Amino acid sequence: MAQELEPVDLVTVGAGWTGGIVAKELAQEGYDVVSLERGGEVSTEDFLTVHDELGYALRYKLMQDLSKETITFRNNLDQPALPMRRYGAFLPGTGTGGAGVHWNGVTWRFLPYDFQIRSRTIERYGEDKIPEDMQIQDWGISYEELEPYYDQFEYTAGISGTGGNIEGEVQDAGNPYEGPRSRDYPLPPMQTTPPLRRFMNAADELGYEPFMQPSANLTESYTNPDGVQMGRCEYCGYCERFGCEWGAKSSPIVTVLPAARETGNFELRNHAQVVELLYNPERRRVQGVRYVDRQTDEVYVQPAETVALTAYVLNNVRLLLLSDIGEPYDPETGEGVVGKNYCYQNFGASATGFFDDEQWNLYMGAGALGASLDDFNGDNFDHSDLDFIHGGNVSISQTGQRPIANNPTPPDTPDWGSEFKAESLDNYHSTLSISAQGSVMPFQRNYLDLDPTYTDQYGQPLLRMTFDWREQDRNLVEHIGPQLEEIMEEMGADQVSANTSLEGSFDITPYQSTHNTGGAIMGSDPDESVVNSYLQAWDAHNLFVPGASAFPHNSGYNPTGTVGALAFRAAEGLLEYLDDPRLLDDPA
Repeated sequence: MAQELEPVDLVTVGAGWTGGIVAKELAQEGYDVVSLERGGEVSTEDFLTVHDELGYALRYKLMQDLSKETITFRNNLDQPALPMRRYGAFLPGTGTGGAGVHWNGVTWRFLPYDFQIRSRTIERYGEDKIPEDMQIQDWGISYEELEPYYDQFEYTAGISGTGGNIEGEVQDAGNPYEGPRSRDYPLPPMQTTPPLRRFMNAADELGYEPFMQPSANLTESYTNPDGVQMGRCEYCGYCERFGCEWGAKSSPIVTVLPAARETGNFELRNHAQVVELLYNPERRRVQGVRYVDRQTDEVYVQPAETVALTAYVLNNVRLLLLSDIGEPYDPETGEGVVGKNYCYQNFGASATGFFDDEQWNLYMGAGALGASLDDFNGDNFDHSDLDFIHGGNVSISQTGQRPIANNPTPPDTPDWGSEFKAESLDNYHSTLSISAQGSVMPFQRNYLDLDPTYTDQYGQPLLRMTFDWREQDRNLVEHIGPQLEEIMEEMGADQVSANTSLEGSFDITPYQSTHNTGGAIMGSDPDESVVNSYLQAWDAHNLFVPGASAFPHNSGYNPTGTVGALAFRAAEGLLEYLDDPRLLDDPA
């Protein structure tokens, strides 16, 4: 029997970037907010001891416990799906702050092209450019409409960078391809180290337009608009999979959650596993949530005037399916919406250079310390004679070569033994890599649903992922890969090892990226999307679903900047709804 608690104005399911943003915004307006976080408490003080590479980078101390809940995976409908028992392609976080604690900090705005990708593709190339089973669609919002929310997130997080297009004026530095921004970043860019300078000089010689990439690793001490103070990055190299002991990597635990707590209107409950959204289809409302206290196994019902489903992408979709909200997607017919347009990230194109007479201090770095070029991203180049659309951001990163996991060796070197050890030591500070972060388009048979066989610790079906590479992905890599090889050769590498093709099926076992997107996508048509431009559910008007689950496709960038902007947009929608309960976007 569940114990029913006192109702609140808002309950968030998760306390990461999205949950923290909407909680802060509503608590600052005087609303009572409760955030339910299934993991434990995480704070900056937890990282003050040592840089434990074994514990955090290899034993995943900040990640979801796969023995309690995981996903099942298959490449196509004809295969059986099997549970992911060991971490591989992506690393969902858990605990206060979620994946926003262990991220690197690379913070992009998507291109204007992304938000109107279908209409712009047809306008430039014709409808035949889009394969029959490719399900791209416009997002129901334009870049211009989202720009103020991007600005709000960047100034809340204290992003370091150089604007490339300020109020329509292209700047000498920064990304010349970005959409117009209302003002520059709040902090200057990170240091341009010798390896990054080598990349930028080579790219410039080849006629490209390189720039320092935007970063949530703060270059100066900073006080954000909420009065929250953050430190300056020390370039220690322990960002990805780690929390920052300096409070110098912007995260929910040092920005939005402290601001929410400061109001006195916010409560965070840890170890609270939400198992159901209490949905009333006749009223098109969610009445609250049911959750289990993971420490006591007691069950609670938390009534709420509004609910924000702010868990990770995969958990957002799973809870919608478990709660019977929205029509599940059918890959055979293409009908239905929940689970539709699952996309990943394509890192198939890369080039590694081995430099015989160079030595750099590669143990130093930061998660988002890098240089980029956007000449092959979005529709920034002519696709008329190419068998794919979109592209990817090309970058070199100096994230910090930690000693256990980083052992660069030339091709054909054994994976163990004396030769491996010698080559690892010889190349540790003289090997550089560049890669393209390729976009991924949605296809009819890439999707998410509930597994019919496997369940979690509470007996509920696991989420099943069905995904594989398409010719779109392979053609993208074959076009961009040789460009990366040319850049690395121009950088002066004595030996270059390049990936210029994408072979075989998608493999979920090696780590690639935690950039999962889609499954609860946004749009202007309820028949084609789960949420509207405010991330308000069409089928439950007091339910908002922020996060990368709302992306109708995945761009050639890291998703967090767009996730943050959409969360601020959703918070505005929640405030409007609480003031005047209604559907905020009329269907087209």
